[in-house]
Amino acid sequence: MQSIPATAILTPGLFDSAARPERISWRPFQPGVEIHRLFGGGQTGPSAALIRFHPGGTVPLHHHAGTEYILVLAGSQTDENGASTEGTLIVNPPGTQHSVVSHTGCVVLAIYEKPVAFIAESPAPPATLPAMLTPE
Repeated sequence: MQSIPATAILTPGLFDSAARPERISWRPFQPGVEIHRLFGGGQTGPSAALIRFHPGGTVPLHHHAGTEYILVLAGSQTDENGASTEGTLIVNPPGTQHSVVSHTGCVVLAIYEKPVAFIAESPAPPATLPAMLTPE
């Protein structure tokens, strides 16, 4: 985990990282989900991370105090807004909330202006998402 330096942060090879996730040192994050922090610790201020969902991996309901940017690098994920596939940029503005599931697995780049606040201890099972959202 790195703090935010006063100079630019360069992270080459993000697309290669998505294609070869075994080359990354992942840490447990949520059920079936791992994280690799690029900068920031996720507790204060802005942060960025690669997040890997294994098939069926979930992130519980959480609230965004700042803008969240998600770029799906590989695979697909689903939230209350629908399914997002490889190459999709998702922008969740401040004040929004959602939970996420990946039925098939995916790797995303997540950039947060401010830390998220988890509302639910454990995620809603995929079957509780609107029927139009499952399966991906």
